[in-house]
Amino acid sequence: MKILIVDDEKPARDRLRQLLQGDDDYEVVGEASNGRDALSLAAELEPDVVLLDIRMPGLDGIETAHHLNALERTPAVVFTTAYNEYAVDAFEARAVGYVLKPVRRSRLAAALDQASKLAGNTLRQIASQSSADTARRHVCTRSHGELKLIPISDIWCFLADQKYVRVEHEGGKDLLDDSLKSLAAEFEDRFVRIHRAALVAVDRIRKIEKITDGKHRVVLRDGSHVDDKELIISRRHVAEVRRRLKES
Repeated sequence: MKILIVDDEKPARDRLRQLLQGDDDYEVVGEASNGRDALSLAAELEPDVVLLDIRMPGLDGIETAHHLNALERTPAVVFTTAYNEYAVDAFEARAVGYVLKPVRRSRLAAALDQASKLAGNTLRQIASQSSADTARRHVCTRSHGELKLIPISDIWCFLADQKYVRVEHEGGKDLLDDSLKSLAAEFEDRFVRIHRAALVAVDRIRKIEKITDGKHRVVLRDGSHVDDKELIISRRHVAEVRRRLKES
């Protein structure tokens, strides 16, 4: 099995590599010191297992695991952490193992054995349920071959764009592989559907405006570059948009 080690502390990475040395069943294909690099390396190296720390600066291990679950080739995730209070979050992120530090060879071996028993299709099936459990704080896209993480708080709206979803955000616009349906379910507390092809961040809506032919559209707060034509509310969604805006 190909293994990627992720921990912000080098001694911890060295310890895991040392425990895996001499075992022909495992090959350490890379190391990362943060979640962002872990996602880039996982997409490039396609490891079978990611040994993942939880407390890391920036993108923590729990959210990193959710993004790993979205990769085309889903790796098994085994958390290695000094803190036992994250166990529930870890398994909501579909981890197949949770090993407390200091990591012992026997416990690591047991977790890797469990990971080896899960075929790729099984991991994909497990991972597909992950986004419904815990909403991410970022969405992940690839731009010009590089990984890009977009904070949910920076997003104006999600718009269906042929077979992709276009995300309009403070830094511009990018395409996502996520479906609009899955995004609507995951971020239902922050976004409202205005028509079948658009979700808009409730806190980015300034007002609802009546336009010609009895139609309505949402007007976004200053800073948005979204085309007004894409912000027309379908008749069946006007009442819900009004309700969400009133409650916000």
